[in-house]
Amino acid sequence: QDAGIARLHLVDLDGAKQSKPANLKVLELLASRTEMEIEWGGGIKSLDALRSVFDSGATYGICGSVAALKPELFREWLLGFGSRVILGADIRDGKVAVNGWLAETQLGIEDLIDMFAGDGLDNVICTDISKDGMLQGPAFELYKDLQQRYDAIDITVSGGISGMTDIEKLDEYGLRKVIVGKAIYEGRITLKDLERWSLRG
Repeated sequence: QDAGIARLHLVDLDGAKQSKPANLKVLELLASRTEMEIEWGGGIKSLDALRSVFDSGATYGICGSVAALKPELFREWLLGFGSRVILGADIRDGKVAVNGWLAETQLGIEDLIDMFAGDGLDNVICTDISKDGMLQGPAFELYKDLQQRYDAIDITVSGGISGMTDIEKLDEYGLRKVIVGKAIYEGRITLKDLERWSLRG
């Protein structure tokens, strides 16, 4: 927060495996101690689950499996909650994975986005599973192509960020949002780096 970071990205891995939010007490605690926006994903597969995430302090709910498996339900949430609902698209070998990456669908990323592009969808977090946590750089061309195709939607880059040069290259490609995790833990990107970047506007 002090570094100018406006949003915190959190995934409830237990919730993803259990198909329902499992760490809402943690969310409540974090929300009570920060003014940052919180986007929370993992196990949001029912309207009650989505509401519980919002009630626990999340600004945004990230929904992936439900969008791929129950598109009409996800569409209702989009129409009801608008920008507070984020589409989470986890990609393995070009196909959308669901249920905590445990299963794959036959949907491509464009297929999934196209289903909801006309329903007010304005943010997609696209995780390249093969890159996640590898610190080898993201799939630049994938994200560049997606952002050019869906200019009205923020394509959030997730997976593989290894340093500030990756963020700079994504910025040149027109990407507006990026999730940084392991690169911070490993010391490849510092909070001071992110603060300087945020001050650029």
